[in-house]
Amino acid sequence: MHSEPPCSKLNCFFCTMNEPEHSVRRAKLSQCFKEMPLRDDQEHVLVLSGLWNISMTQPDDPEFPALGIFECMAKLIHRGIIDQNWLLRGQNIYIPYYAAHIIGSYTMDNPQFAEKAVKSGVVLPLMELLRGKMSWVEQRVAVRALGHLASHEKTFEAVVVHEVEVISLAMEIASNCLEVVYKEFVGIKARKRPKYHCDLLTRGVGELELQSRKAEEWASQLQCWSLYLLNCFASKERCLNLICNTEFLNNLCGMWGGLVNLTSPAGIGLLRTLCSSKTGRENVANSRQVMESICNVSRSSDDWQNMAIDCLLLLLKDPETRYGVIDIAASSLVDLVELRSLGESKMVGETICQTLLQDYYKIKFGFLKLKSQEAEKALEELWELRVENIKRDKLMSEQDMKERQVLVGKLKKQGNKKFWTGKIEKACKIYSKALELCPLNFRKERIVLYSNRAQCYLLLKNPAAAISDTTRALCLSGTVSPHSKSLWRRSQAYDMKGLAKESLMDCLMFINSRIKSEHTKRVRIPYYAARMINKQMNATWLFANAKSKLCIKKEKTVDEYESKGEYQLQEMMDAKNMGFPDMPTIVEDAKAEKRWKKR
Repeated sequence: MHSEPPCSKLNCFFCTMNEPEHSVRRAKLSQCFKEMPLRDDQEHVLVLSGLWNISMTQPDDPEFPALGIFECMAKLIHRGIIDQNWLLRGQNIYIPYYAAHIIGSYTMDNPQFAEKAVKSGVVLPLMELLRGKMSWVEQRVAVRALGHLASHEKTFEAVVVHEVEVISLAMEIASNCLEVVYKEFVGIKARKRPKYHCDLLTRGVGELELQSRKAEEWASQLQCWSLYLLNCFASKERCLNLICNTEFLNNLCGMWGGLVNLTSPAGIGLLRTLCSSKTGRENVANSRQVMESICNVSRSSDDWQNMAIDCLLLLLKDPETRYGVIDIAASSLVDLVELRSLGESKMVGETICQTLLQDYYKIKFGFLKLKSQEAEKALEELWELRVENIKRDKLMSEQDMKERQVLVGKLKKQGNKKFWTGKIEKACKIYSKALELCPLNFRKERIVLYSNRAQCYLLLKNPAAAISDTTRALCLSGTVSPHSKSLWRRSQAYDMKGLAKESLMDCLMFINSRIKSEHTKRVRIPYYAARMINKQMNATWLFANAKSKLCIKKEKTVDEYESKGEYQLQEMMDAKNMGFPDMPTIVEDAKAEKRWKKR
């Protein structure tokens, strides 16, 4: 067999990695990291690709951080920014992306590594990428890395040095990144897409569909990581007046991870943090649009429903914001008072009930007047449900309970008969009468009555009442095994109100509950549900607004992103008409790929 010729390169990284002697290997690696930013070597990108893979799979391994990897990465990013000729030579265009990604991976959950990174001077090069000196792809990994540095107590101060600029840039990116990604990549023809973006997105093996899909995922991550960075400042009550800009707060409600990034609380997470501070609560309470959005999330199948409820409770417990928000929040929260648990939170409904009724006696006896009659009516109904009806049920004998159960059953049958003969309003009244008479511990009967009345409200074109009744039915049925018909009816009601995200989440939960149900295990997804999902998926597509804006501005010159020195890289590449070789085929995030395959 022929042996491979020995490597002639001095301080070759790959040869060094194969060095059997531990102390020699460490010394050579340290020398490699020192010399790498100073040398012109077309294998740099292969080295960084390998380091990137190691940082993703072994983020807690202390070897490379101890040998100077952070200083090396910082210098490589800096060189890419100041030396355009070097950046556009060979495959060097990929280096700043990999370098920033490596910094973020090592500092994600390790405060010691974060301290080393800060001492190595990574903050300034990352700030240059955050300012948009290259493109949105590099911004994504820069904001990720800065967010991890800001999340650790000892390295937070290093980011605070650039506090106002960081917050302003993060707000700008969170608000506009979807439009930028659509303009710069998704919304243009395949042949005009920057080749190195395509290679980074798909690892050099993807077709057009995969490129667009990954771009959507990355755009969502860019937005969510920007919000995470802002959350680090908000949690320490820094620059709250800047973050609580009215326009930004209104936009914040529409920022969510989407189906490609369900693990991030996104906008509602930042609102929850803001509601923990006095300044934040005041600003959130002053925006009706924000309050209505939080109320919608609190009565939905959103994964972050509990955060929306927390926001409302924090606002109601503060005497200075309570009466500014109770007019809007009362009617939504009243529907949730029989919610037993939500995730790890227990007695959620009881907490809501106590918060809403803590000063109801002032309203009941005329000492306090709310601006909204609807809110007063909701509180009165809550008092009747949770105080008067409980007293009534305690006084009833077992025989009375049985008689009441028979009566409620008869009324339900009468209501059903009226409904099927087309007398919807009469059916609605009969269901209401049955609900008044039904004891509170007859949960199954009440679930059906609320859901049936909600169907009547849908036919009567009253989606608000349908949402209220279906939410009550779902609270009674519990989150483990939700009432599937109520999920579908609430999805329809949200659709009627034009709330696509809430409608979509309920419809997905409806299908999920049917699949899990023992009675419908082999039943296919109903056609009507598939149509609803298709409709709402189009409406909630991450780039839907960006696409509509681009269509409006189609005949105008595409506006330049507002950051200083923004996106100069594309102009340089166009001027030189440069292409780049394909990248190694490495899967960037195995878990993300599995999630996509499941979908």
